[in-house]
Amino acid sequence: MVEKVLAAVSFEGLMTEIREFEMPKVSADDGILRVEAVGVCGTDWPLYQNTKNPRILGHHVIGHVEKIGKNAAKRWGVKEGDRVTLEEYIPCGACHFCRMGEFRMCPETDLWRGSYRYGCSPISTAPALYGGYSQYMYLHPNTVLHKQPTYVPADQAALALPVSNGFEWACIDGGAGVGKTVVIQGPGQLGLSCAMAAKAAGADQVIISGLSADKDRLDVAKKIGADHTVDVQEVDLVERVHEITGGKMADLVIDCSAGGASVILSSINVVKHKGTILLGGYKHKPIPEFYSDELIKKCITMKGVRGHGYQSVEMAIEVIASGKYPLNELCTHTFSLSEVDYAMKTVAGKGAKGAISSTVLPWG
Repeated sequence: MVEKVLAAVSFEGLMTEIREFEMPKVSADDGILRVEAVGVCGTDWPLYQNTKNPRILGHHVIGHVEKIGKNAAKRWGVKEGDRVTLEEYIPCGACHFCRMGEFRMCPETDLWRGSYRYGCSPISTAPALYGGYSQYMYLHPNTVLHKQPTYVPADQAALALPVSNGFEWACIDGGAGVGKTVVIQGPGQLGLSCAMAAKAAGADQVIISGLSADKDRLDVAKKIGADHTVDVQEVDLVERVHEITGGKMADLVIDCSAGGASVILSSINVVKHKGTILLGGYKHKPIPEFYSDELIKKCITMKGVRGHGYQSVEMAIEVIASGKYPLNELCTHTFSLSEVDYAMKTVAGKGAKGAISSTVLPWG
């Protein structure tokens, strides 16, 4: 096995440089992953902007087990050479949430606490290789991983986590299924994943909205499951949903947009009485108090959603592997390890144009 590892390290001031690291030694309880591909997540940009301590970003990871300890192999049910996807969470394994399988709620995985987490931990956390924008990654003893079939193209395999968010939100949290109308606001990576998940669950009507600048994404939405798309700058969303549903409105609305609080109001207006609204897009501002009156009047359930669970990742991997949906339509850009800075700028809308899902290939 090689002794040196190349990785793209992010520094304060939106700077990235390729650095060389020692290959970590493997004990009985951990391992090493040879990274095949890493999807660029929308959260990578704010992490890049807020880098205080140098770190290796990237957490939508697909790769092959390069080296693994005896205990780890038994615990994870994998062997050297197996292709796997990592969850970004590195949970404690002992708290109340971990025992319920809710790793994303484990305090030790909190993104802003500086805890162990793939694509977030600084390189000062030994043995440094906790990010996917690297040739190899360290597999912590508490890693949560999933086997991936070898025949799925790498860029599509790297979609497992964003697609799993779609299944978590639309199906597990939102109850999308037969007889349901689902409205999704925001045709980004997560919104498109929600649309695909809702349709895979059997939803009767899947409606996704966006801006005029999202035309290409809305076109892709129709190819992967959406029955209707709405350009909210050209068409009134409430009127269009009323028309499509014959006045019944939506059973479920999922807000995946980065828009302001007005998107929440439009969600309230398109959801039916006793319907459900899921908030998956951060607003970074208060929600007007008068919105609560509308929630009461219509008996609406509104809740925040974040990340994925073990079950939804398994669901995503199965659907991706089935080939039922043209996920190649989402995979628009690839970058090399030396282009990670440009990949970050692309996900922020400051780099390559027309990107939906970008992938970094560490060996490209």
